[in-house]
Amino acid sequence: MIRKHIGFGYIDAKHAEALDRFHREHLNPYVNFHRPCAVPQILTAANGKRRRVYLRWATPFELFREMPGCDKYLRPQITLAELDHMVKSQSDTEAALAMQSAKRKLFQSFQPKRTA
Repeated sequence: MIRKHIGFGYIDAKHAEALDRFHREHLNPYVNFHRPCAVPQILTAANGKRRRVYLRWATPFELFREMPGCDKYLRPQITLAELDHMVKSQSDTEAALAMQSAKRKLFQSFQPKRTA
């Protein structure tokens, strides 16, 4: 998933801090709260053969919310209400556009400055 967004090219180690900040502030929230993933359902045939079908799409946060007692897995300073507010503060499309904009800005900072 990360290579899909960042690419397979070499990124110098001096950019590691900026890349880490991008992951924490933009990519991770987008993936966890706004990007749906296929949820497998395993069907077993009469002969015992198992097959996965993907009938449902949900974000990792939606799947987390469905777990019984999910709030006990959160850090002490974070609540489900705060996470719900974070999800509702942007639509999925707005979050994707903001992440893409931040990614463009990040990659532009990797380019050497050209002098005239």
